[in-house]
Amino acid sequence: MSTGSSFGKAALIALTTLVSEGAISKEQGSKGTEGQIHYPLGSQPSFTGPEDKFTGDVSVQVLFPGTDETDYSGAYVTFSAGAHTAWHSHPAGQHMVVTEGKALTGTRDGKVYEFSEGETVWCPSDIDHWHGATPHSSMTHLVITNSKDGENVSWKKTLSDDEYQAALKQIAQATDIEGLSVQEHNLVRVATYAAADQQEGLKIALNDALDSGVTISELRESLIHLYSYTGFPRSLNALGNLMGVVESRREAGKKDTMGAEPSTIAADKSSREVGEQVQTELVGQKVSGPLFEFAPGINDYLQSHLFGDIFARGVLDYKQRELLTVAILASLEGTDSQLNAHIGIATNTGVSQAQLQGVAETLAVYKGRKYAARVTGAVDSVLGKQ
Repeated sequence: MSTGSSFGKAALIALTTLVSEGAISKEQGSKGTEGQIHYPLGSQPSFTGPEDKFTGDVSVQVLFPGTDETDYSGAYVTFSAGAHTAWHSHPAGQHMVVTEGKALTGTRDGKVYEFSEGETVWCPSDIDHWHGATPHSSMTHLVITNSKDGENVSWKKTLSDDEYQAALKQIAQATDIEGLSVQEHNLVRVATYAAADQQEGLKIALNDALDSGVTISELRESLIHLYSYTGFPRSLNALGNLMGVVESRREAGKKDTMGAEPSTIAADKSSREVGEQVQTELVGQKVSGPLFEFAPGINDYLQSHLFGDIFARGVLDYKQRELLTVAILASLEGTDSQLNAHIGIATNTGVSQAQLQGVAETLAVYKGRKYAARVTGAVDSVLGKQ
């Protein structure tokens, strides 16, 4: 994808015809006393990528045009899951900086690069390439595109589905995730997408999990477990997705295993009693401290509901629940303290460092290296480098 060194009244025309007539002038920004130009939010064109240049839903928000002194322009380009450009080249090159999600780009020689949030790819001049999102989630990147002789892109043929699938296969073959069983890997992958409310990626992950033999009950329980950390909305969204996937597969003649039903707490014990026992077992000692003295009600809920009602449901054992919890917390912002705590709890349940590394590698592949680094950083902080 590219943006022109200058944009006409219709930005889409500027993109598709590659002409520089009707250029945006400096006066359209706010010129400061020192000659700086301010481009207010929304002052530049935004449009949908045309179907003959893109596959899938793509939106473009121009940030700034070229100027008399500069031959480059910038834009945010957002690709829905699975969306990508056609083959194209840039006469003066282009930088691509991922701001959200994970991007793919490939060249005619068969090389495919996968790059994540905060990472950059430079495409030199006149190199045929394509770029876009993975099938699992959307992606946004900032493109800084240079211009030569008034042009900044030369569009070629549409990227075929076979070419896109070949790129995905190459990335998959280069990915070797160790430490997790097939079931654990699939449950962690499902939890990662569900925590981020990435429903398109979640749908693919749910189908892959069922294909690998994960039971409907295990997936259902994983998504119920989710709500303790992300709230009801994302849990309900994910469960609705699972329900739709199960029904579609049933209509297609696929026979998935239902699996075990959840357990109930024994009649002679309360949720609070069970939860306090489970919490103490998982943490390794009775939980106390200034926070729980300040707000004792929160520990009441943790014990009676999370460690009591939810952990007592069975279907998933404590190790599996802690692997899910680590993946969920690493997928969220501002949860470092809780992630560190659950690294310790996970190891208390018997989760190995190899399994935690497997969670990190799964996050790196399907979410991005930033999220994987949260797990490895927490492991180093809590367990030390061993």
